[in-house]
Amino acid sequence: MSGETPGPGTAPHAGPAHAADPVPHAPMSLRERKKQLTYQAVSDAAIAMFLERGFDKVSVAEVAAAADISKPTLFRYFPAKEDLALHRFADHEDEAARVVAARADGESPLDALRRHYLDGLERRDPVTGLCDAPQVLAFMRLLYGTPSLVARMYAYQGRSEAVLARALGDRVRDRLAAGQIIAVLRILALENWRRIDAGETADQVYASAVEAAELAFVQLRSGLGAE
Repeated sequence: MSGETPGPGTAPHAGPAHAADPVPHAPMSLRERKKQLTYQAVSDAAIAMFLERGFDKVSVAEVAAAADISKPTLFRYFPAKEDLALHRFADHEDEAARVVAARADGESPLDALRRHYLDGLERRDPVTGLCDAPQVLAFMRLLYGTPSLVARMYAYQGRSEAVLARALGDRVRDRLAAGQIIAVLRILALENWRRIDAGETADQVYASAVEAAELAFVQLRSGLGAE
């Protein structure tokens, strides 16, 4: 989940909004952009309802009505109810792969990923868990407080592993490396989130979050070698 300043955006938002991505996507066609705007609008409407009433107390039919679309149309955009809340993670499914693909000549995949993650910590990107903006906190509490959302998020992470493995070369060793890297990023973010949820500010957690990230990448490097 990337975020501007609260969830970050200029107006109150139901959850983390998208910031400018430091790892650019390929340009989208007008049709694709319109489709993405529809995804975002429906997801935003759903998240606002989930935050107000709880995920399990809002039906898909109610979301469709609020978004002024039919229920079958909604399911064409979002195959499962959980995807309405997790749409914001979709932009990050290929983020690690894009970082690897866009790395500088002579820079190793791990060095590129380390640099990108540390930059995310400095920017308080919600995907790193190091963001205490109120809208982000509300969204993350919804996420981690709903077992079906946590379970669905693992599917997103599985796709992140697959696309990263392809960026690394898609050999067996690359698939093993991708699994380890995505797991480490997940654990680092979860630890940051747990501390902030317990009452610490992002600024208070920042130094130890950087230290933990540096340790994690040292361990990855020793296990993965030049990868």
